[in-house]
Amino acid sequence: MKRVNRSRGSQLYASILVNSVYAMLNYPVTLISTLLAPLSILAVVTFASKGTLLPVAAEGALIMTMVTSGTAMQGDLSHLKNDMRLQDMVVSSPTGPGIYVFGMALSEIVYSIPTLSLLVIFNVLFVKTDVAGAFIIFFDMVTIFAFSISLGFLLSTLSSDIVQSWAFSGILSPILTTIPPVYYPISYIPIPYRYLAYISPTTYAAQIAQNAVGFQSLSVATVLLYWLILVGITVVITYLALKRSRWREI
Repeated sequence: MKRVNRSRGSQLYASILVNSVYAMLNYPVTLISTLLAPLSILAVVTFASKGTLLPVAAEGALIMTMVTSGTAMQGDLSHLKNDMRLQDMVVSSPTGPGIYVFGMALSEIVYSIPTLSLLVIFNVLFVKTDVAGAFIIFFDMVTIFAFSISLGFLLSTLSSDIVQSWAFSGILSPILTTIPPVYYPISYIPIPYRYLAYISPTTYAAQIAQNAVGFQSLSVATVLLYWLILVGITVVITYLALKRSRWREI
């Protein structure tokens, strides 16, 4: 049993070394790129609203970072699978897709620690909430990260080239983080188009987070419904990622 735990620990440690520490030490410019994406939209929304939406945008930047960290995994996995042939070795080993994805997810979190640290400071300074609100935001971030990780893994197994993965990232970023009301209240969207926002899971994550700190005033039933939808989508995508992805055929 101890040997199995040590083996799994080594697999997780290897994932972090290969997918995050290597890039952070050898290509630190990638950290700047990761940091600029959420901060640039945060700055634009803050300037355009003359500072009134800064707290909402700070929460939105946190959501965007969790989503992009997860979906970025599809590009990393595609590179490791198609260029490095690492997945072929993993598939032929006792390692299953679950521990493989978990290790890569940890590596994405480690890679995002500098950005997340700065955004957490922003949220502590500008988003006033109590302990209960902080816990809700934490579990909200964990859930949306689990969704994005599963989506990233599913797409990586369907991608045949890193170029295709870049295209997926280009599509996912605006659909999940830029266009939906993540950086601004959903009430800013005109009624005929507001219903389209509910197509994106990040809309529910943003609504839950904004309600937790008082930016939105939702009923308990609505919040529970949003949690049910967000968790349900995450479970379905995770199931597809683990059971329906082309894991051993590639």
